[in-house]
Amino acid sequence: MTRWQEARLALGTASALGLCRFAYGLVLPAMAAELRWTLAQSGAMTTANGLGYLAGALAAAGFARLLGVAATFRLGMVLCAASLAATGMSADYTALLAARAVAGFAGALVFVAGAVIAPTAVYFAGAGLGIALSGAVIPPLLDLHPERWPLAWAGLAVAGVLAAALSWSAARPDTVHSGVTASPIRPLWSVGVVYVLFAVGYIAYITFLSAYLADRHASTAQTALAWTVLGVAVMAAPALWRHPIRQWPGGRVLAVLLGVLAGAAALALLGASQPVVLVSAVAYGATFMAVPAAVTAVVHATTPAPRLPGVLATFTVVFAAGQMAGPWLAGLLADHTGAGATLAWTATMCGTGAVVAAVFVRPAIGSRRDCVL
Repeated sequence: MTRWQEARLALGTASALGLCRFAYGLVLPAMAAELRWTLAQSGAMTTANGLGYLAGALAAAGFARLLGVAATFRLGMVLCAASLAATGMSADYTALLAARAVAGFAGALVFVAGAVIAPTAVYFAGAGLGIALSGAVIPPLLDLHPERWPLAWAGLAVAGVLAAALSWSAARPDTVHSGVTASPIRPLWSVGVVYVLFAVGYIAYITFLSAYLADRHASTAQTALAWTVLGVAVMAAPALWRHPIRQWPGGRVLAVLLGVLAGAAALALLGASQPVVLVSAVAYGATFMAVPAAVTAVVHATTPAPRLPGVLATFTVVFAAGQMAGPWLAGLLADHTGAGATLAWTATMCGTGAVVAAVFVRPAIGSRRDCVL
């Protein structure tokens, strides 16, 4: 596979994650203001996206078996663009929940199928491109004009269409892949607990960061810069964490990663000054996509080959379930306290995960050649 093909396939994670999942956090303040949402209602949108992702993760193997992996990737890309367009077409809360759920479902198809075609650092770092581009464009568009939120989704949809078109021929026809079924993870229960805590916690930061900054009267330029550098940091993560994930014991690397995430979220609570927020965004962006890679490395190092697909499928379901619950719970807490509670939620959940990883995760150090970073 050429680098150019890998780069075009990376538009899959740019669309599935950067546009369909994470860009919502940039449009959220405008939507919440115009549609008069509570923070719990705002978080429920991300919960719906997580529910769709869970359904898509469960269905991806069946689609790949029926259509082939390349066709599944392409279908997901088309659905991503369509769901982005649909999100800007209605102000009805139920319709928006449905659109966010479809975006999650489509994103899971793209993410899983693309990872089969190109399990490389370039592919997984593509999410940062979507985050950076969204951060550079959306805040200026919505500044003092929250009523433009449908236009923001229309712009994201156009970007989704371009991503689908550019990546279309990179997802080449392939052999049909068989499906897998979930498998018990009792021997890795501590890793599963860590992964749930991460999934429940990390998503609150990126969902509510813009709302938190708006609550602290941060400027549009500051919000745009924070999101842009966050996205760039995601793209830099593979170079930063490749060696630790491959060489450190699983508990150690997970504890460090989750500790950095907890610190990044806590740092932003110290104030909304630009230097503080930028350091927080860089630390968070350079770390959060490395956690799934580290968990995958631990599973590869400790699971017999025949059970590996089933265990990985189970961990995907575990992650999706935690990611689904986190934003709603964090938003519900924030409604009774303040927007800062969402970042405190991330710090608490990830900090707890770091402690669990340091104390309980003791896998044998094995080969990590298949690590995605």
